[in-house]
Amino acid sequence: MYYAAAVIVTFIGLTYAAVPLYQILCTQTGLDGTPLTSAGHKFEPDSMVPVADARRIKITFDASLSDRMKWTFVPETRQITVKPGETALAFYVASNPTNEDIVGISTYSVVPAKAAQYFNKIQCFCFEEQKLAAGEVVDMPVFFYIDPEFASDPWMKDVDTITLHYTFFKSEF
Repeated sequence: MYYAAAVIVTFIGLTYAAVPLYQILCTQTGLDGTPLTSAGHKFEPDSMVPVADARRIKITFDASLSDRMKWTFVPETRQITVKPGETALAFYVASNPTNEDIVGISTYSVVPAKAAQYFNKIQCFCFEEQKLAAGEVVDMPVFFYIDPEFASDPWMKDVDTITLHYTFFKSEF
């Protein structure tokens, strides 16, 4: 009897831990199109120096909202081009057109997924709750670079465009 109860409690605990553990796994490994972040990548000054003879890569920005989120959320710039190792700064604009404060949280992905391991975000607004007051408009920065090793990886030769996509969800608390 106690054994069965212990098993049930253990599985309930694992269920609650699954989402944060999955986020940690993706952050550490770049799996599932999740780019590496400061938690999952050791930033070396040498890795943020543009590769002089490398081709430029088009970075496109995309945004969406869950069905329950009443904000507007769009990239301020639709695309930029960067060389591997070159740092870049992009902004998304979020606004709350409602008469109530709303808290949201975002997730992101990188397409194609095979390029996610090279997409390194230095600063972003993802996985952190963002509170917008009624009528508030905010700029949300994303500071990133493409790892210089992208230029020498033969599997990346066909990748000319990388898309960074964010989705905002309404946070229930």
